[in-house]
Amino acid sequence: MIYELRRYAMRPGRRDTLISLFEREFIETQESTGMLVPGSFREVGQPDRFTWLRAFPDMEKRRASLEAFYSGPVWQAHRDEANATLADSDDVLLLRPTGPPPPLWERPPVGATALPPALYVATIHHVGPGFSAFFAREVAPVLAEAGVPPVACFESEHAENTYPRLPVRTGENVFVWFARFESPQKEQEVDLSMLAPHLTAPSLRLRLRPTARSTMR
Repeated sequence: MIYELRRYAMRPGRRDTLISLFEREFIETQESTGMLVPGSFREVGQPDRFTWLRAFPDMEKRRASLEAFYSGPVWQAHRDEANATLADSDDVLLLRPTGPPPPLWERPPVGATALPPALYVATIHHVGPGFSAFFAREVAPVLAEAGVPPVACFESEHAENTYPRLPVRTGENVFVWFARFESPQKEQEVDLSMLAPHLTAPSLRLRLRPTARSTMR
């Protein structure tokens, strides 16, 4: 599978407008083209950030699915409304999983408004070659013993962007892992000082609350 981790900067006060439109119009219509939209999130403490994941079987199917969606009637009908909420949509990491896919629950129907209580934390590390094996061998056991097992791990996919109409970040090598907590009150951080020699830039920690229709919940 190929994943996109998409982190949007919203125009002030417009995040909920986009989420409402996204959950009403853009989930099933994207998935009908062969892609998967497993997670959509509000960033905690960042009221103008909307972060979401989508996945594809491979890079060629990614091209075909994106072409079908963005040339299709639903996007054409709502693109101006969606784009009006965005300050920037180019912060996109192209990733491949290094282990099992993220856990998914049943998606609530269109119109659902109840928010899941869970908190996800996505940590983005800038790393050198071979980091994923080091993480699995040395870091994941420490996290599991602390009660914070990674629920999904990804590394950079360096294949050529098959749909250049939508930019992705290039020239970077990252490792991304997700932890899930039943609620924000149960969040904990684990001392991972063993990572320092393996990092090539500061890491970024995203605290994510699932939206009403996210299947990561």
